[in-house]
Amino acid sequence: MTMASYLTGLIGSGIGPSLSPALHEREADRHALRLLYRTLDIDTLEEGPEAVGELIRAARTLGFDGLNITHPCKQLVIEHLDGLSPEAAALGAVNTVVFRDGRAVGHNTDVTGFAQSFSRGLPGAATDRIVQLGAGGAGAAVAHALLALGADRLTVADRDPARAAALAAALNARFDGRRAHAAAMQELPAHVARADGLVHATPTGMAAHPGLPLPAGLLRPGMWVAEVVYRPLDTELVRLARELGCRVLDGGGMAVFQAADAFRLFTGREPHPELMLDDLADLVAAPSL
Repeated sequence: MTMASYLTGLIGSGIGPSLSPALHEREADRHALRLLYRTLDIDTLEEGPEAVGELIRAARTLGFDGLNITHPCKQLVIEHLDGLSPEAAALGAVNTVVFRDGRAVGHNTDVTGFAQSFSRGLPGAATDRIVQLGAGGAGAAVAHALLALGADRLTVADRDPARAAALAAALNARFDGRRAHAAAMQELPAHVARADGLVHATPTGMAAHPGLPLPAGLLRPGMWVAEVVYRPLDTELVRLARELGCRVLDGGGMAVFQAADAFRLFTGREPHPELMLDDLADLVAAPSL
């Protein structure tokens, strides 16, 4: 009997440290599947984000079964696809592309990935007032997840004010209300001071983009902090929040749950997210990483 095989990968910037290859390949082993997962780093290729279209065309030609898409290509990739899932269309962002029957269709598993991670990692967290940093592809997914989980007021801040305003408008249109608001970066101190929690959804803190996404003095012990970045797992924001006594959610859960949902789309097999969480812990603890 021939073993089913899949060719998959990841397109993005600074993705050398990504654990997606190992997470997908280990899960495939549990299903007795042959799955090869390759990283296509636009930095290594010395290309800009707009190269995502050429990479999608090349992957289709080479017989890829699917691709994950990460910063900074989640929105740029859309114009190069044949169709979108309802979730991806509503978000205006894609993190998973499936090649099937001659078509490239975009999906978004970041929404369900973050929602599952948040519910699992911060049970009972107050969601009356939440501040979110970042309105890009990951930010759009996280914001949708937060409102779907019942957040009463979500304030989104981004270095591009127009992008924050556009996301807030899209959220209010989808969720039929006025729960989403855009804020300028200089307004952060006032909003964070009243917030139950802070969600970080920008590249700051990644191995290639170290640092804090906001002034350290804005954090306080009574709030919770959720991170989207997972490489490294302990970003400067996560470490600082933990030291202050905040309830903290690192980016590992979202990385695993979105990967599990993408694996299902790629292979049609039901993943084992709890075992994938064990895989993540094992991979993060490995000396070579």
